[in-house]
Formats: sequence, C-alpha cells, structure tokens
Amino acid sequence: MKKSIFLKKYPAAILIRVVRYLFFISLSYVLLYPFLYIIVNSVKSFSDAYDATVTWAPKSIYLGNIVSAFKVFDIKNTALNSFVYEIVSAVLQFCSCAVAAYGLARFNFRGKRVMMGLLIVNILVPAMMIITPSYVNYSHMDFLGVLGLISKLTGHDIRPNLVGTPLVFYLPSLLGVGLKGGLFIYIFNQFFKGLPKELEEAAWIDGAGAWKTFLRIIIPSSGPPIITVSLFSIIWHWNDLFLAQMYMNEPTLAVALNNFNANTTTEALGLDMQMSSMLDVPILLSGCLLFILPMIVFYLIMQKKFMASIATVGIVG
Repeated sequence: MKKSIFLKKYPAAILIRVVRYLFFISLSYVLLYPFLYIIVNSVKSFSDAYDATVTWAPKSIYLGNIVSAFKVFDIKNTALNSFVYEIVSAVLQFCSCAVAAYGLARFNFRGKRVMMGLLIVNILVPAMMIITPSYVNYSHMDFLGVLGLISKLTGHDIRPNLVGTPLVFYLPSLLGVGLKGGLFIYIFNQFFKGLPKELEEAAWIDGAGAWKTFLRIIIPSSGPPIITVSLFSIIWHWNDLFLAQMYMNEPTLAVALNNFNANTTTEALGLDMQMSSMLDVPILLSGCLLFILPMIVFYLIMQKKFMASIATVGIVG
C-alpha cells in the first residue's frame, strides 16, 4: 500500500532512481567485462576454448594455461625484474618526493617560484618528449660536462654508460624526477600546506631540527597523501612499459607481455606453429592475469584507506 502511494506521489524520483541504477550497472559491466573475460578464458581447456557452446562457464577448470604462461613469459625472471627495477624505484621516488614537497611547502628560499614553475612543467611534459636527450645523457652520463672535459684532456672517454642498469630508474627516483614525480610532489605539497604550523613550532621549541620534525611530526600526520602517493607510484611503476623497454636489456613482465608474438609460444614450449597459434590467446590472457593480479590484491588491501585519503589531498577531476 505504501509503495503504491509512493509511486503515485513521486514518479520523478522513481525515474531518477531507475536511471541511476541503470547507469551504474552499465558502468560496472564496462569496467568488469575485460577482467572477467581474462579470468574465464585463462582457465578454459583447449576444447572449451574452441567450443562455440562454451562462452562464460567452462565445462572444467584448466590451470595448464597458467603453467604454460609461467614458461612462455619467464615469470620468475621478468616479475623479479619488475620488482627490482620498478617497485624499488617507486619506493625511492615516494621518499624523495615527500622530502622535496616538504621543502617547497614550508621553507622560503630564492628561486622558489621558479622551482614551482619547473614542477608544473614536469607534470605537463610526458616522458616521450624528452626520451632522446634522456637516453643520450644516460648512455654518456655526465654532470655539467665535467667528465666530458676530463675525457677531452685525457683522450679517454670516462663517462659511464648507465643504460641497461637499474640506475636509469634509481637516479631520477632519488632526485624526485622519475615517473610521475612532479604529480607526487604536488600531492604532498598540497597536503603539507594545510598542516598547522603550530605542530612544527612546538617541535622546534623542543629542540628538533628540520629533519627530525619532518620524520617525527610531519610524516606521522600525513597518512592521506602517503596512501595516495604510494598507491599511484607502485601501480604506475608496475605498469610502466615505455621506459623499461627503452632503457633495459632484460625485460620486465610488462615488456614481456608487450613483446608477445606468434613465435613466442613455439620457442618456449617447443610446439609446432599450428598448435602454438591455437594456444596463443589463452596463454596471453593467462599472462595478463598474472600481471594484474598483484596490483589488484595490493589495491584491495589499500582501498578503504585510499578512498578516505583521496578527498583530503586536493585531487579534483
């Protein structure tokens, strides 16, 4: 009785609610469909994969594709490379960006406005636009031309080649100019500006210096940007393809997936071309599942804290 009265009295509200549910259901389908497609086709057997009657519900769960993906993509080594090159860089960049942002937010020094302008430029200019000078710089690493001048005087090129070593990731991360470094500094900077200065003044009265104040007062009070930046940094570094492919000789897992072709399965499993071509799609999808699974688990662990923090750090749009 109450429902019928509500329907007659508030038809517009009912329509809006229906449209809202349809919108979110459709959006959820668009977002979840690729992931569900990967999962289902990764556990399909060979017969199910080419059975027209089997679409979403495999007749049996087959894990052989995942086992084959471990061999085809050399998961043991490529995943280790991803951790060594990318995740370590993400942690280093998280630390350096926090320090740089605190300096910009709390200290006044000559050239601060210029530094803020360069920070915006770092955010706006993509890595692809500066990849050529960056590659040349890392292949003949020098600082202000000092080593180049010594090389001319001695006749021997002493400039080290860093391409193919983890230093091409570690050095920019340590200096806060690595992958998305400008954005991370901006996020930290926006939060640090909103912290009450009385916290630092009380620490200074107790005899704490800048570093001690930063480590003992600022960092423990900065949960929201720490969660946000750590999540973004780790996921974006893990997904990095362009820089890893340009600089490194040993592939990361992202590079291994990108370089997958018709001959990859044949060479890894020792199968003929016809058989390997039939297994290419299930094995590739299994590799994609193994690639995104660690980040999904990481995000699920951090989700509640991330959703609570993203509204605090001044990210809009």
